[in-house]
Amino acid sequence: MPFDYMTYLREEKLPHMWCPGCGIGIVVKAMIHTFTDLEWDPSDIAIISGIGCTSRAPGYMDMNTLHTTHGRALSFATGIKMHRHDKHVVVIAGDGDMSAIGGNHLIHAARRNININVIVNNNNIYGMTGGQYSPTTPLGAKAATAPYGNLEPSFDLVELVKGAGASFVARGHVGNGRQLNTILKKAFDHKGFSFVEVVSNCHTQFGRRNKMADPMNMISWISDRAKPMKKFEALSDEDKTRCFPVGVIHEDVSRPEYTETYQELIDSLNNGN
Repeated sequence: MPFDYMTYLREEKLPHMWCPGCGIGIVVKAMIHTFTDLEWDPSDIAIISGIGCTSRAPGYMDMNTLHTTHGRALSFATGIKMHRHDKHVVVIAGDGDMSAIGGNHLIHAARRNININVIVNNNNIYGMTGGQYSPTTPLGAKAATAPYGNLEPSFDLVELVKGAGASFVARGHVGNGRQLNTILKKAFDHKGFSFVEVVSNCHTQFGRRNKMADPMNMISWISDRAKPMKKFEALSDEDKTRCFPVGVIHEDVSRPEYTETYQELIDSLNNGN
């Protein structure tokens, strides 16, 4: 049966708790558009999150949802996928939740190449808990715990996950919802661990401290720095430090998917081999 946009939302839970202009709404909209395009039945989808602003998203989505503990979304998602590997398992998380306390789970889920789709809303800050700097806060940017500017170099999550062994790695941004929808469709169609970073805005916690309190100004700042892969590769080394590549960064269809390999072992043992 065809599904429309509202099929995937819990209308009784609206309006949502996010700040007006927050990029999370754009990410959730792109997710739901992708579910609609792929005609995924809500009963076949599991959405898992941890803790944070982004992790509140499953509460508004009408499907199988888990709002879990901080940094542990991938642990729960792995358990679901191992038990019901016929279902669509999607994790949505913020940059702090996924790359700080959840960083160890991230690299090992990527290493295993388990068929889970991960979407990270990267707004460069801990938004819900007061604006502390996160592993992705740019060098020199201000945060509640870095009032004079962040002294730590930031993670490039795309390169981190690619290096850990993810078989699909991509990046989009909230200034181009159509492109994000296209990227998510490719990620959801991929068999194996897929990781999509969405460069997003938190004008409330990050923007106000870094002279971008207006959400449209911050989204424009993000859009101006986003470059397709070919254009990014043609930039000088200096210009690359001010920009980031978007699109599908890496895809490998040759790697075995973990749940299939695991099932082959079970079948082999049951057959006495």
